[in-house]
Amino acid sequence: MRMGFSLQLEQTQKLVMTPQLQQAIKILQLTSIELDQFIQAQLETNPFLDINEEAPIEHEKIDKKKEIDWKEYSQQQNEVSDYKGQSYNSENDFSYENIVSERQTLQDYLINQLYLTLLMASHREIGEYIINSLDENGYLTTDLEEIIREFNVDHTTVEGILKIIQTFDPPGVAARNLKETLLIQLDHMGVTCSKIHQIISESLEEIADNKFPHIAKKMGISVEEVQGICDFIRTLEPKPGRRFSYDRNSYIVPDAVVKVLNDEFIIVLNDYNAPRLIIREDYKRLLMGCEEKEETIKFINDKLNSASWLLRSIEQRRQTIYNVISVIIEKQKAFFRYGKKHLKPMTLKEVADEIKVHESTVSRATSGKYVETPVGTFELKYFFSSGIEGIDGEGVSSESIKSFIKEIIDGENPKKPFSDNKIAQMLTKKGMPISRRTVAKYRDDLLIAASSKRKRF
Repeated sequence: MRMGFSLQLEQTQKLVMTPQLQQAIKILQLTSIELDQFIQAQLETNPFLDINEEAPIEHEKIDKKKEIDWKEYSQQQNEVSDYKGQSYNSENDFSYENIVSERQTLQDYLINQLYLTLLMASHREIGEYIINSLDENGYLTTDLEEIIREFNVDHTTVEGILKIIQTFDPPGVAARNLKETLLIQLDHMGVTCSKIHQIISESLEEIADNKFPHIAKKMGISVEEVQGICDFIRTLEPKPGRRFSYDRNSYIVPDAVVKVLNDEFIIVLNDYNAPRLIIREDYKRLLMGCEEKEETIKFINDKLNSASWLLRSIEQRRQTIYNVISVIIEKQKAFFRYGKKHLKPMTLKEVADEIKVHESTVSRATSGKYVETPVGTFELKYFFSSGIEGIDGEGVSSESIKSFIKEIIDGENPKKPFSDNKIAQMLTKKGMPISRRTVAKYRDDLLIAASSKRKRF
């Protein structure tokens, strides 16, 4: 057998993403709050940047010759990690993060109450340990035996301190399970009804499954009475500590506002709080007349180029978001006028083709950003949904179908709730052919229980 070797030249192309383009991609992804934080950071590190206090907020189109070539990174769209904003605000500046940091934690709130008790210092230390062992919902996650070993005390002492903490506000805190937190809340309220205590102690799973007839038979009372008791139990708080939990998603600041003026849609980008940046002319003149060492000139030149690119990236971000929202409005006019039931199926590619960018650009421009509209506030991603073809040939989005399902269930007779199959039939009659399985999926997405669990007695 003969073996041979040969040398071949092969020409390949490899895309190299420049730091400037990476920064532009990061800026495109930022929400308005994160953009403000990012700009503050750049102001502190780049002496060429300054704030133009008199700059008006304009939404003009930028020079096409200066636009960033988003296609340049489309093949490497996953290479850049998400930017995590930081706060660089001075002591007197408004800071969203500062507001959040001032929120009292559950642990702080409980320890303040602990120090109002007459417990001796060693017992307060055990109390603090218990409080710091609570999860975000207020449940005790540490076994009592571990606390006993940690402090070398008896079970009665630890149990007694725990019972004291369980009398604190919010009611139900420091419980070890759902049953205990509900019973603690009954004690706080002074509820002594034995039937309520019995159902919580013995039948929580049956309540979840709506098995009221079974509970009624077991207790020897009417189904209606069980229904009433369970209605009351459902008013109790299953997660007593959650009002102290900070959920970033619960604080939505829209990145744009869509208004209707004289029957026309107006887009206002919500970046008026962000500083309007300019490049300092005195520093530019310094560079032109600079006779310093080569490394000094390089440093100054790099900072100037960085500042120039930053301004372009920020303006390109504004224009891209504006263009995306403009196309969404054009394709979803009925939604913006009449609400969710009129949302049509739409893909990222449709919008990308309209504004002549890659799908990944549209994805980054819409991710985590919200728009306030005449019919509510929505994440921009909300407008991109699949759907079905209606009987009339028009597309119907999945979000639109969910709105119809919710409307049907809201209007049903609670004693005879509609099954998923019945809802599917009703939607088909409305021109939206859909299967029972799809109805069940969308109903679950809406966090609506099945008909057997919605039934009232």
